[in-house]
Amino acid sequence: MGKIIFYEDRNFQGRSYDCMSDCSDISSYLSRVGSIRVESGCFMVYERNNYMGNQFFLRRGEYHDMQRMGTMFDNIRSCRMIPPYRGSYRMRIYERDNFGGQMYELMDDCDSIMDRYRMSECQSCHVMDGHWLFYEQPHYRGRMVYFRPGEYRSFRDMGYSNMRFMSMRRITDIC
Repeated sequence: MGKIIFYEDRNFQGRSYDCMSDCSDISSYLSRVGSIRVESGCFMVYERNNYMGNQFFLRRGEYHDMQRMGTMFDNIRSCRMIPPYRGSYRMRIYERDNFGGQMYELMDDCDSIMDRYRMSECQSCHVMDGHWLFYEQPHYRGRMVYFRPGEYRSFRDMGYSNMRFMSMRRITDIC
């Protein structure tokens, strides 16, 4: 099991909220999040309630000042625990919505879909095995989005119409 502790102020000060599972609305416990301590496991934190908006991956460690970490958003409103996984990794990425266009199968990290596959866009995917992070820029930079096993027919319909995913990385941390 994972455990994450949210603090209202920087440097683990102020009121706190301990969480050991997914939480769709942290604002019902704290007015803001200034620092975070991940005691075990890995988590995605989100800028809006219900796992929406910009996302940030956190592994075990201390995050003293969320404003200065470059999280690209002002506050954290929800979190999702990433379950431990030790199996193989496999997914298919597609150039178009609804699994259309070019298709490539990945079983390891890809630092640039353009360089590796000459693919300029990825608009849908099917994650068969493992947990993955997609990044909007090559070399695992820019905003990120967490994908767990499942079919994702349209990134646009999921609210990612302004993002082009250009690199993908397996979450191999012992979460």
